[in-house]
Amino acid sequence: MKYKKLGFIGGGHMARSIISGLVKDNYPCELIYVSDPSQNKLNALQQQFSIQVQTDNQAVAEQAEVLVFAIKPQQIMDVLNELSTIVQQRQPLVISIAAGINTAAIQHYLGKQLPIVRCMPNTPALMGAGITGLFATELVISSHKALAESIMRAVGVTLWVKNEADIDTITAISGSGPAYFFYIFEALEAAGVQLGFSQADARLLVLQTALGAAQLAMLSDNDVAQLRAQVTSPGGTTEQALAWLQSRNVDTILQEAVFVAKKRAEELSQLLD
Repeated sequence: MKYKKLGFIGGGHMARSIISGLVKDNYPCELIYVSDPSQNKLNALQQQFSIQVQTDNQAVAEQAEVLVFAIKPQQIMDVLNELSTIVQQRQPLVISIAAGINTAAIQHYLGKQLPIVRCMPNTPALMGAGITGLFATELVISSHKALAESIMRAVGVTLWVKNEADIDTITAISGSGPAYFFYIFEALEAAGVQLGFSQADARLLVLQTALGAAQLAMLSDNDVAQLRAQVTSPGGTTEQALAWLQSRNVDTILQEAVFVAKKRAEELSQLLD
């Protein structure tokens, strides 16, 4: 594999996580460039990873063969305008992890047809355990896709979608999804405490159970419905609990929560665009 010069515009948590994963995968540190207005962030990144750092976005864009926009959506339009001339000259692969900003908006502000990959990672990426949805524009060729995928695999697994609108669905399921699970964890922990366990013991019971269930689901050939059935003995405790949840349409409530989140993702995309 021929390594490309990577330029990160923004040195926040997600950029740091991606860089950490790349360095662990032996990506050459000298080919990674980062710009950020915070000199403290840059100093920390340089000290930890021995990469190239700059406060000047244009200096990084002038080096990059792949330009990764890892900044807040409220900032990206100004930055795209600032870098449009350099990007037009260099024609890098553009990767955006700015939430809610579609590829048409990026294309408009950069001012010329470019290969663009839009990504939607989730917060477990900070631990290298995320999942990232990716969408590619028509000018993205197979080598671009392989490169974008290798970068985002540094923080977890990847999933390509054919329609950009599906990024909103990924936002609603995996982007917001960790919060849904944390919400359930909170409720189960509270039940454990109410039934006499310490907070620490209740937390351990819940989190280890969740971790084990997720690993079992990932490694098993059975689907989750079959796994649920295997745990549910006739007349037992699990059957009783599940019957209570089903009587209150908890499955429908969870599905409707995802639908509401997707609708909001669409609304936010329109506002930001």
